Amino acid sequence: MNYRFQNLLGAPYRGGNVVITKNNLLISPVGNRVSITDLVKFQTLTLPVQSSSDICRLAASPDGVFLLIVDGNRRCLLVNLHRQVVLHRISFKNAVKAVAFSPCGSRIAVAAGKLLQIWRAPGFKKEFFPFELIRTFADFDDKVTALKWSPDSKYILAGSKDLTARLFSVNKTGVVKTKPFLFLGHRDTVVGVFLGVDKMTNTVCRAYTVTRDCYMFSWELSGGDGKFDEMGGENSEPDSPGTPEREVETESGNGVSVKNKKRKGLDGNLEENGGKWRLLRKDGFGQAPAKLTACDYHGGLDMLVVGFSNGVFRLYQLPDFICIQVMSISRQKITTALFNEAGNWLTLGCAKLGQLLVWEWRSSTYVFKQQGHFFDANCVAYSADSQFLATGADDNKVKVWTVSSGFCFVTFSEHTNAVTALHFMATNQCLLSASLDGTVRAWDLVRYRNFRTFTSPSSKQFASLAADQSGEVICAGTLDSFEIFVWSMKTGRLLDVLSGHEGPVHGLMFSPTNAILASSSWDRTVRLWDVFEGKGAVETFPHTHDVLTLVYRPDGRQLACSTLDGQIHFWDPIDGLLMYTIEGRRDIASGRLMTDRRSAANSTSGKFFTTLCYSADGSYILAAGNSKFICMYDVADQVLLRRFQVTHNLSLDGVLDILNSKNMTRDGPLDLIDDDNSDTEEGVDKQTRANLGSGLPGSIGNAGRPSIRTKCLRIAPTGRSFTAATTEGVLVYSIDESIIFDPSDLDVEVTPEAVDAALSEDQPNKALILSLRLNEDALIKKCIFAVTPMDIPAVASSIPYKYLQRLIQAFANLLESCPHLEFILRWSQELCKAQGNSIKQNSKKLLPALKSLEQAIVRRHLDLADTCSSNEYKLQYLCSTSATK
Repeated sequence: MNYRFQNLLGAPYRGGNVVITKNNLLISPVGNRVSITDLVKFQTLTLPVQSSSDICRLAASPDGVFLLIVDGNRRCLLVNLHRQVVLHRISFKNAVKAVAFSPCGSRIAVAAGKLLQIWRAPGFKKEFFPFELIRTFADFDDKVTALKWSPDSKYILAGSKDLTARLFSVNKTGVVKTKPFLFLGHRDTVVGVFLGVDKMTNTVCRAYTVTRDCYMFSWELSGGDGKFDEMGGENSEPDSPGTPEREVETESGNGVSVKNKKRKGLDGNLEENGGKWRLLRKDGFGQAPAKLTACDYHGGLDMLVVGFSNGVFRLYQLPDFICIQVMSISRQKITTALFNEAGNWLTLGCAKLGQLLVWEWRSSTYVFKQQGHFFDANCVAYSADSQFLATGADDNKVKVWTVSSGFCFVTFSEHTNAVTALHFMATNQCLLSASLDGTVRAWDLVRYRNFRTFTSPSSKQFASLAADQSGEVICAGTLDSFEIFVWSMKTGRLLDVLSGHEGPVHGLMFSPTNAILASSSWDRTVRLWDVFEGKGAVETFPHTHDVLTLVYRPDGRQLACSTLDGQIHFWDPIDGLLMYTIEGRRDIASGRLMTDRRSAANSTSGKFFTTLCYSADGSYILAAGNSKFICMYDVADQVLLRRFQVTHNLSLDGVLDILNSKNMTRDGPLDLIDDDNSDTEEGVDKQTRANLGSGLPGSIGNAGRPSIRTKCLRIAPTGRSFTAATTEGVLVYSIDESIIFDPSDLDVEVTPEAVDAALSEDQPNKALILSLRLNEDALIKKCIFAVTPMDIPAVASSIPYKYLQRLIQAFANLLESCPHLEFILRWSQELCKAQGNSIKQNSKKLLPALKSLEQAIVRRHLDLADTCSSNEYKLQYLCSTSATK
């Protein structure tokens, strides 16, 4: 039961901006969650923090400790990245288009609507109101769209949709009260603003403004000392062009009032300290009629990257505006572009395709390239050793992910319609997929190719898939003809067609112990078929409602199926008897949809399970459907053990149980009224987001609010994790290792002191058994390493059977992090020799632990193999050198 959320796969990016910290951590928003990718170790994780809706803005502190998250509901979270916890919260009054930490890390600039606000950055100290508003600039006539701090954190350049950019002073102890510098002449929204620094004097000498109509304006500060006086006027309006000469009172260092003369010309240039901002040049990017959608500037290299709505990005050397590279990553618009701190990597994102990549522009190579499913994942499947996870979706693609790193390493796109079912073969080298295009394909995971395709005599739509234990027979159920097709894996020839169902066959599975095939259909029956011996159904289990799915218990002695009335029926497949039933309508009940005319309690829609999955030992079962909950039931007692809430994202429909009546208008719910006529500047537009939630390409959703649902559940063969294919992506839950005290056989004499006493008396076998009874990881590890290599066989033979599973799991955990590889492998080998009969007799119960050990050994083997292959010639040289000496 001790599962917790671990990672989110299938969607590395869905809109908003991305951030790269100084230690090469790529932080990207995925719905209402945040994904962090280590570009050095090539691992990804998802923060357990959830925002109230889809995240639109991210900002990281210069030291990489704090992360600021702003969502579509204008709610802001300050997160400690190291501890992965929320420190402070605040809500802004207007939609936030840009947010940035100052280079000193003490202040935060927020573009909230037409206002530019400067806040004091909170720290680790507990405060009643940690966010303190320092200044508010209300000079803009439209939304602020871009921000950039000066290196000394005293000035900030901001661009707006009112076709202007302004340079503000943010030092609240300023003495000069003037209006901000105003940059005019733009003909479209200012997308990016940047400040260039003179490397000799380390002062700001240039400014760049990039507009949506594919133009860049270069501004130069000439004739002065490169420093600005303080500029005030929080509520002042900028003068119109042609303002005559005026006098501004300033205060000198000795407190004497002095009058300075300023002149503002027709072009908006403002003289200051003898210097003057002037328009140096105006350059076009030559991508019309495309729009410029993303840009970033690296001050150290003086380089600019720009991305366009047609998927093209360009790299320029400034200030000479020399184009270095022109590349295209897709045909969809680029929604984010970013340099890393060193400037050698470019991060580019395309929200509509869920694509995120890191490009090394000097060598023209990819450092990181990931793309999620365009639509929700329909099905998932674990490999036999739990190292790989396959996903299939309505975008006709099959992706295979490495569970430990969270990366997709291969994508198969030969299907021409939605992928509905997946199955890993026992060897881990073959993956099967069924699709609505009428084919079942076999994929080679060594050579990454489709080596066999199974088809029917006439075009069918396959909705379910199964393979026997030997891998010789492949079966697939159809939606339209209600038949089950049987093929030979070796020859690809159609062997048989099983007829008898009168509805779509949505559930199909072979028994783990024999060659009996079980199928479930909307005709309210579950049928058992003997594929090898005879034709026709061996036995039929009738139900009162449509049967949606079925699953075998790992030992093959129980069969569970869910029906349309919200019940889970458990059958004895050997005797053909109904064992018991679980009523799950109240447990699976979801929130209220925007289009519902009834409350969530009175609604009958969606109160049933569409996917089931047994645990590795068969003691509990997971069930989910068109709901925000995943239910875990105890099979023996038929009781609900726990409910996992998939998401708290209010951008999805069905999350709230009670809708807010103030959002109801005479035309219907306020969220369903689309009165936004402006262009979608970044992220996934409303129509696309609706299609993502509906699961049907081209379908029209309810104003961009997809409904939360879980389409597939799978538990890893190791039993340490399970995966759910949901509207939010592929969620991975794993066993929480932070549990403090969970003894298996506690007694008065079983204490940590007794373990230490046994070790001091040179009784390692007694100490190990006591530590296993206490079930403390630290004590078990201490006792394992206290055994000498010579005593391992004797200690291994003295371990009782009931502690074998815990000891094997301890070896699997040690292999993941312990450097003493040979010692742990020696332990595993001797334990298998000494306890071989016990392991063979109870292989079903020990299977999850054995799978975990196998997974750890294979992973270490692959790591060593890669290391050795990369250093093969160096090892040969060292060996030859030592031999000559």
